[in-house]
Amino acid sequence: MRVIAGNYGGRRLKAVPGNQTRPTTDKVKEALFSMIGPYFASGQVLDLFAGTGGLGIEAVSRGCDAAVLVDKQRQAQSVIAENIAVTKEPERFRLMKTAAQTALSTLAAEQQQFNYVFLDPPYRFKIIEQLLEKLVRLNLLANECMIIVETEKEDVIALPEHFTALKYHDYGITKISVYQYNKG
Repeated sequence: MRVIAGNYGGRRLKAVPGNQTRPTTDKVKEALFSMIGPYFASGQVLDLFAGTGGLGIEAVSRGCDAAVLVDKQRQAQSVIAENIAVTKEPERFRLMKTAAQTALSTLAAEQQQFNYVFLDPPYRFKIIEQLLEKLVRLNLLANECMIIVETEKEDVIALPEHFTALKYHDYGITKISVYQYNKG
């Protein structure tokens, strides 16, 4: 695994040992970023089930201002910290060592808002719809926020109000969906 493009392009990222996480492959990551725009002028990123931190790190490498990386698994937290160190810009990242729901409540209390949100929970949880609703209820999404969701190919998401599906693409058993939030 590596950072594909941008300021950190080519830097190697560590993977979490074992099978507790399912890192996004370089091929899927490259396709994902070509779907949402290869480079960014700015923006705040939330990677809610960060795993290795690779998606948030890639987004910052490509021009986003900062990223919050959330994971509750200890091995993942250690790998994320090591991968942040590879960027040599740790001040642009925040690692939250907690469960996703707890992190969302904390970020809401801090009045954070995000321009890009990556949601890649374990496939078996089937919680994307609930997460989208909670992100809105807690006012964590900036207007026109892009939400990038990784699910199993056959999963169907019923989008809450104010969300628009922009793009879908299947990669083997994985489906990448890009949604946009408009406050209306």
